[in-house]
Amino acid sequence: MAMPRSRTNKQVTNVSIDKHILARARSLGLNVSRAAEEKLAELIKAAERTKWLEENREAVDAYNRRVEENGVFGDDWRQF
Repeated sequence: MAMPRSRTNKQVTNVSIDKHILARARSLGLNVSRAAEEKLAELIKAAERTKWLEENREAVDAYNRRVEENGVFGDDWRQF
C-alpha cells in the first residue's frame, strides 16, 4: 500500500546526508525529499513484512505442515 502524498501530511524534519551524495543528487535534478520519502516507505514496508512473518511464523509453519501432510482443499477434485 502506497504512503499518502498529500501536502497536508508533510512534516519538516532534518536529516544528515553525505555531502557528495547530496551534491550528485542535486546536480541530477533529483528531488531529495521525494527520494528519501520513497526509500523510507520501501524500508518500512520491508520491515513490516519481516515483523509480520516473525509474529506469524508458528501459524505459517503449521499451515505448511498441514498442506504437506494433507494437500490443499480440492486436490481430489481438481482436474488440472
